[in-house]
Amino acid sequence: MTSERRPRIAVINDDGITAKGIQSLAEAMTDFGDVYVIAPDSPQSGMGHAVTFSSILKLHPFEFGRGVTEARACSGTPVDCVKLAVAEVFGEDNLPDLLVSGINHGSNASINVIYSGTMSAAVEGAMCGIPSIGFSLLDERWDADFSASVEVAKTVVRSVLEHGLPSGTCLNVNIPKVAKEDLKGIRICRQAMGHWRDTFDQRATPGGNPYYWMPPLTNAPPLVAIPTIGCAASSTTPTRARIPTSSLCKKATPVWSPCSLTSPPTTPLEP
Repeated sequence: MTSERRPRIAVINDDGITAKGIQSLAEAMTDFGDVYVIAPDSPQSGMGHAVTFSSILKLHPFEFGRGVTEARACSGTPVDCVKLAVAEVFGEDNLPDLLVSGINHGSNASINVIYSGTMSAAVEGAMCGIPSIGFSLLDERWDADFSASVEVAKTVVRSVLEHGLPSGTCLNVNIPKVAKEDLKGIRICRQAMGHWRDTFDQRATPGGNPYYWMPPLTNAPPLVAIPTIGCAASSTTPTRARIPTSSLCKKATPVWSPCSLTSPPTTPLEP
């Protein structure tokens, strides 16, 4: 960035462009730069890193207000929004200085990052070379109070604009459901591998055909960020796309190199 212009900030989410979370985040970002909102025109929670291939994508101007420079509603997924922002709104040779995603209505701690459209947008931004941050509030209500989340977002964004992020790395910030005055700082947490306990309700249509409904999900331990959030501190987890590293390739080479289709490897690959 140069001192001659304000930073350009792209704002994405997965709850849809009319959600209170993105409205709060976009308005807060106007303190730091020129804000461009590119968000889904309908809720896209749980879409993960999905992209649209089988249908057309639409990008419409949207009256967002709240001091933003420009807003567009996209008919696709959160990752579609990032890809269109890079290719059509800004241009690959003119990337924004920062991408923020959220504020999500609900947690994206631990393994949730795999399913989250909010965090997938941040990961996609990082893969495109844009410093990116995903924000989530542990309150799924549409009328949730985002005042504490906004203060956390401003603190994190101020630091990232000043110090940057490692290439390919984004931040996953989860904010507890507490009043602004009860926040107890921000803590760095590692990525955990907690998982979902998947259960389904089997029901029947009026014609007697079975169908399945997934009820609200509960977390199975370990969820490293959860104790931090439970203590009223916001958790911040550096996150990268899970692409195989050179160290794993080196471990795999002696295991798989001697084998053939008729002779599988006999040496286990150590984690």
